[in-house]
Amino acid sequence: MTTEVRMIDVLVADDEKPALDELVHLLRLDPRIGEVLTATSGVDALRLLSQRAVRIAFLDIHMPGLRGTELARSLLTLATPPAVVFVTADEARAVEAFELRAADYLLKPVRIERLRRAIDRVIDLGEVAAPADDETLPVTVGSAVRFVRRSEVRWVQAQGDYSRLHTADGGHLVRIPISELESRWADAGFLRIHRSTLVRSAAVTEARLSGADPAVVVDAAVLPVSRRLVPTVRDALLRVEDAR
Repeated sequence: MTTEVRMIDVLVADDEKPALDELVHLLRLDPRIGEVLTATSGVDALRLLSQRAVRIAFLDIHMPGLRGTELARSLLTLATPPAVVFVTADEARAVEAFELRAADYLLKPVRIERLRRAIDRVIDLGEVAAPADDETLPVTVGSAVRFVRRSEVRWVQAQGDYSRLHTADGGHLVRIPISELESRWADAGFLRIHRSTLVRSAAVTEARLSGADPAVVVDAAVLPVSRRLVPTVRDALLRVEDAR
């Protein structure tokens, strides 16, 4: 049986021709990529995208006339805005990119494996639409910065003033205390089960709340529950079960 691959049209905007040509070359090695539009300025990119819809816009940040971040902000006004992936040598703009809800943030020189993961991410986000209020956090992965949506997080582990977000593809460290995430994410179904652990209630597959060592299971992780929190955890999980 032959599986049909749906082609993805993309745009690449970069004022440096060698960088533009290299990214176009890497994209054309991916069988999922269809037409690749190119622009050498933010103004040219905006003109093209106002005439032609694409799935992903790969944008350099430092371009003459209209910066990549300004272009990304303008794209939000389009009827069908593309997912934005910033491709830049500037590590300092990750927070601004995060505020613009970019799908990913790649640092030059771009490695083909990292580029393919960015494309995977856009496809995955398209197949599972995130809620409009889904918070996005920037995390560092090796030498790159990517974005983790709250809806991807299964559980959170406190590490001093940091928190490790556990998702289906691994753990990601953010400089936010777990107490702050508990407050921010309470309405999204996250539950404090221990002074060092926050879980998405709907991700719990098993609860072992009786006996000397109460715990819940999330994916393959067995997470201890503080004895004083057992009644609160039991009630919260029962509400989740009733809602299913």
